[in-house]
Amino acid sequence: MLTNKVSGKRKLYIWCMRSLMWIATILTGGLVLFFILYVLIRGIPNITWEFFSTKPSYLSGQIGILPDILNTLYIILATLILVIPLGVGAAIYLTEYASNKRMVTLIEYAAETLSGIPSIIYGLVGMLFFCQFLNMKTSLLAGAFTLVIMNLPTIMRTTQESLKTVPQSYREGAFGLGAGKWRVIRTVVLPGCVDGVITGCILSIGRILGESAALLFTAGFAHALNGLFRGLNSPGATLTVALYVYAKEQGEFGIAFAIAAILMILALTINLATMVVSKYFQRRKNL
Repeated sequence: MLTNKVSGKRKLYIWCMRSLMWIATILTGGLVLFFILYVLIRGIPNITWEFFSTKPSYLSGQIGILPDILNTLYIILATLILVIPLGVGAAIYLTEYASNKRMVTLIEYAAETLSGIPSIIYGLVGMLFFCQFLNMKTSLLAGAFTLVIMNLPTIMRTTQESLKTVPQSYREGAFGLGAGKWRVIRTVVLPGCVDGVITGCILSIGRILGESAALLFTAGFAHALNGLFRGLNSPGATLTVALYVYAKEQGEFGIAFAIAAILMILALTINLATMVVSKYFQRRKNL
């Protein structure tokens, strides 16, 4: 009789927990789906080819986001060129070369702390250091340097975790064949964890794409159409900054939702690319 009571209570407990998990899953999925559909439904009707391919003209009242798209591409390119070698190199040193465990722990703690700092603080420091102290003025390059500091912990920690997944026996086998330290890293370790490195880079692109607070202080919000090198040395609005300007400063909510829909599609594409890359390299490892 006592066993039946215990069994009945356990079944009730399991049923309640399962029901709560289902409710949480449905609520989470429903909110995400509602948010995506709401932005797309409000934004897609305002997207036209002219909207994509022209720059704003205040005389004719024409609104275009071509400068904002180019500025976004410029700042992503500049940030990745700087942050990938720094992040991957730091991760390789900390994982493969550093012998002082206390120093490694301290650097990892500092990186995790940097990851939790609000982006508005990065923007303030970037404005004071890059724009004023280094006399870069308000420019996309100053914004790119600020985003490098923001994304460095992500690249570094992701690469570190990927390096740790490579079995130690691979390294020992390569050393046994007479390979040097750098040759082992270059030919054995890095090819074995390239999926994690690429995943970290793709996630960094998503963070760069969605950043606005730091860029308001450092990159500015000009809608000028410039080439790559001139654009990096000039102020410019990325898509997220343009969304803020149109929604908050000008009250153009239709345009703001159109930009939000574009950013939403780009974010979904980046997440899909991350999944595809991970599965591709996972299949290659299993072959």
